[in-house]
Amino acid sequence: MINDLRLEGHGLICYINDPAVIIGQHQNAYAEVNLPYLKQHDIQLVRRTSGGGAVYHDRGNIIFENIVVGDTTDFRDFQKIGAPIVAALHDLGVAGAEVRGRNDMAIDGKKFSGMAMVKANNAYAAGGTIMFDLDETVARTVLTPDIGKLESKGIKSVDARITNVKPHLPAKYQAWTSEDFKNYLLCHMFGVEKFADIPTYHLTEADWAVIDARQASRFATDEWNFGQNPGYEHYVSHHFPIGTVAFNFNMVDRHISEIKLFGDFFTTGNPAVIEAALQGVEYHAEAIRAALSTVNIERNLSSVSVDDLTALIMRML
Repeated sequence: MINDLRLEGHGLICYINDPAVIIGQHQNAYAEVNLPYLKQHDIQLVRRTSGGGAVYHDRGNIIFENIVVGDTTDFRDFQKIGAPIVAALHDLGVAGAEVRGRNDMAIDGKKFSGMAMVKANNAYAAGGTIMFDLDETVARTVLTPDIGKLESKGIKSVDARITNVKPHLPAKYQAWTSEDFKNYLLCHMFGVEKFADIPTYHLTEADWAVIDARQASRFATDEWNFGQNPGYEHYVSHHFPIGTVAFNFNMVDRHISEIKLFGDFFTTGNPAVIEAALQGVEYHAEAIRAALSTVNIERNLSSVSVDDLTALIMRML
């Protein structure tokens, strides 16, 4: 949408998916997902083009995506993206709904939505998931969250930090399906009484041809979605304010021989620049610090210090 169709202004896509696991652009699927369970239960794996963490979708989950072309002032502003959904929940009587942390929405402290963004030229896509009546048992089983991320938030289990929206709705809305809730959200956000009153763009055959071509060439391939599991000997991970950062690397004669950077951080840069800077570097704090100082960490990862990344690689965090 932000690369091909490029309709000027602000649009919104909202839909419900068949069972799928969606992972961030820089995540290692082999570390984030229970792949045997995923394949056994015919759950699709999809890698998005934005950062962020792994999420599970099913028919009880709603996906929303804001498409903004021409004005990127609000890029990275998750508060603005989540606010209309929180406002819609408040009007239903769910007073504890809020946008919180880096990119979450929560009810009474429990997460019901994670959001992500990706930018291309003068356009960006920003959206996320809304757990309305998601099968939490499947989500817990198919996702293998980073323990360091949970510990950094003082959480001992995945159950303690997530919730569906439906149990928090007043009794008169408990019969709502996911489709009912989706239609309510859209009508509320567009300020109309019924879904048919929302201005809608219908994809043409030409649009679908572009989508199908993108799928065939990249986004439906195992190479893109699963990627390669380096399986290197050494693995270090830490949850920073920007998100989880992990390095998987090998060493020969106390020098880094291969290295791969993973995580659920957001960046418009290229983390491979950091990997290249560390290739062949002596496994010593000063050498690693010097190598990292030659690249723009802010641009190619996010706001994390050279000293913190050095400490992580040296397993000192």
